[in-house]
Amino acid sequence: MREKIGFSLGDGAANFIFQTIMLLQLSFYTDSFGISAAAAGWLFLVARLFGAVADPVFGALADRTNTRWGKFRPWILFTAVPFGIIGFLAFTTPDFGPSGKLIYAYITYILLMLVYSANNVPYAALSGVITGNMAERNSLSSVRFIVVTLATLAIQGFALPMVNHFGQGNSAKGYQITMGIFSVLAVIFFLITFFTTKERIVPAPEQKTPLKQDIADLLKNRPWLIMFLVFIVMFIFLGIRNSILLYYFKYYLDKDSMVSLLETVNKGLFGLIGKLGLLGASADIAGNTFSIINIFSQLITIVGLAFSRPLANRFGKRDVFRYGLIMCVVLSASFIFIPPQGVALTLILQLLFQFTWGVAAMSLPWAMMADVADFSEWKNNRRATAITFAGIIIGLKVGLAIGGAMAGSLLNMYGYVANVEQTPHARLGIRMITSVWPAAFLAIGIVLLFFYQINKSAEIQMQNELAERRKAMA
Repeated sequence: MREKIGFSLGDGAANFIFQTIMLLQLSFYTDSFGISAAAAGWLFLVARLFGAVADPVFGALADRTNTRWGKFRPWILFTAVPFGIIGFLAFTTPDFGPSGKLIYAYITYILLMLVYSANNVPYAALSGVITGNMAERNSLSSVRFIVVTLATLAIQGFALPMVNHFGQGNSAKGYQITMGIFSVLAVIFFLITFFTTKERIVPAPEQKTPLKQDIADLLKNRPWLIMFLVFIVMFIFLGIRNSILLYYFKYYLDKDSMVSLLETVNKGLFGLIGKLGLLGASADIAGNTFSIINIFSQLITIVGLAFSRPLANRFGKRDVFRYGLIMCVVLSASFIFIPPQGVALTLILQLLFQFTWGVAAMSLPWAMMADVADFSEWKNNRRATAITFAGIIIGLKVGLAIGGAMAGSLLNMYGYVANVEQTPHARLGIRMITSVWPAAFLAIGIVLLFFYQINKSAEIQMQNELAERRKAMA
């Protein structure tokens, strides 16, 4: 458990930055930094595709790294401080003109995508070499995503109140101080990951590592191709939906209804939440409502994660993931029917969505990535863990690039203007971009998973046969 928690803190660290990118960066760029939604959309597309190109490069380098600390842990160590510094700079607003700000945003965001690739591809690959036992791998993934959820709770629940507290009306300053705190925590957590983990699964000593052969093995690996495409559509979904949620609260939901919910919450838990001062910045009603709903959502996600491991052990990761996504599509699309006064209904649907996401989609696809690496070793008698993970993380980056670009472009198409009352057409657009648009992409992932062949029996067969081979090699 010590190693599981230490490993999981690394993903918690990455999510201090990643969740802010997903949830708040579009709003930061348009409403605090001072660039248009369309410009931010193009920035996301260019920078995230740049990161996607970097993923296989760092994956190939990590697979060919050989040190006394292993292949992947050194990358986590040496990228920790740069990750924290660049994460801080990406949320700093310089005193430049419009062109200078845009250039600064491109430089810092592209650097952030590069250091994220150099850190996260080896980190993801590390999960595939800590253990080869499927039940332990499910357990590791569950603990990992409980920590991820707590980090997400910190960002989604406390980042905006911290921005308001430190900014005192200057949101740009508030973002800078808030992200400085989270960046320091990220560096500390990465170092803990390095010192508490161990790599146990290694390639056969006689295995040669030509990059051409690694890529050929990937392209012949059908589960890898399917997971690559699933990650694209899943992160298009997240890139669109999460970028727009704050706009949904800020410009669509009725303020009086949000005030009523906030008053109810402040009185709840014996007034504890009110005493903590979380909802003290009464001027930011939408931000406070957004924060409190996200706190409850992430807590219910942890409950969902508690069900994920036993269900995956019982039915297999693929089936739990697939049928959970069906529920997620239905719940996400249902947001289109919420009226402006339906703040309580928003809370209920979001809680149901996050519970289902915690059961099915929070940890299982990442554990399935390790299974895909095992599948390649099982079929080809060659293991290339990092390049396998890197290839799928490319899907993540491409999905985020497309999703972020679509979010900004669709906002612009529907006529969004920052920090003013929105037109009925723009409000309709915000509703559509929160619900129907992202749900349509996630539905594609469900179809793809019907062609994914690693079910429960295949997991057991691979685990047992690979264990015998590794025993013989040792």
